[in-house]
Amino acid sequence: MDFQQVVLLLVLGGVAGWLAGQIMKGGGFGILGNVIIGVLGGVIGGALFEALGITIGGNRWVGPLVTATVGAVVLLFLIGLVRRT
Repeated sequence: MDFQQVVLLLVLGGVAGWLAGQIMKGGGFGILGNVIIGVLGGVIGGALFEALGITIGGNRWVGPLVTATVGAVVLLFLIGLVRRT
C-alpha cells in the first residue's frame, strides 16, 4: 500500500464515518472517530456485500464510499444495540 492509497483510505473512511454519523445519530464523532468508524465500516460493508453477492459500480471512490458508509451504519446500529442492554 503506497502513500496515496493510505491517504485515500483515511479520507474515504472519514467521509463514510461522518455520513454514517449523520444517518444514525445526527452528528459526527470528530475526525479520528469518523475515520475509525469509516474504515471499520469499509471492512464490514465489504464482507456484508460479498456475502450477499452485491457489487457497487462507479468510479474510483463512489463504490468504496457507499460500501464503507453502509458498513459504518451497520456498525453504529450494532453498537447502539449493545449500549441499550
